[in-house]
Amino acid sequence: MPQMNKGGKFIFGKSIVRNDGVLQFPEQAIREHDITVEGKVYLFTGSKSTGGFCVTRKGLLAPSKLGHILSDTPALREYTAKPGSFIRYKGRSYAWTTISDDGKIVLTDDMMTFLKIEPEMKLLSIRSSDIAFTMGAYGRLVEESMKHENEILVY
Repeated sequence: MPQMNKGGKFIFGKSIVRNDGVLQFPEQAIREHDITVEGKVYLFTGSKSTGGFCVTRKGLLAPSKLGHILSDTPALREYTAKPGSFIRYKGRSYAWTTISDDGKIVLTDDMMTFLKIEPEMKLLSIRSSDIAFTMGAYGRLVEESMKHENEILVY
């Protein structure tokens, strides 16, 4: 489902948080961001209006105008922070975790609690920018997507 309305955000699909914390990203989001190439991804807290989290990788984040996030937080840049442990930086929180070759991550109980996500939740995968995509948990876009439930691929 590309867009829910003219000029609206591009939707890659929905992903269900499995009971074991496994989350499969939509195929198009994986390809568009080449998200599995490094074997690790960064997660950071989503906006107040969408919740959930955003997903990127070092090769996209480091050379961007947001590269200072990694420059200023060596524990993230060097992956020395505990995987899934969120670090507060300038109003948002950031963590890293591993990603499988087929685009799956595992959200631990601590990560889900921190992100206010629960098993069986459907997260809406939204194109955010050329360096990240969002896994939205609530808000206008998530509500609007319910009207198009049969048009959105679920992973």
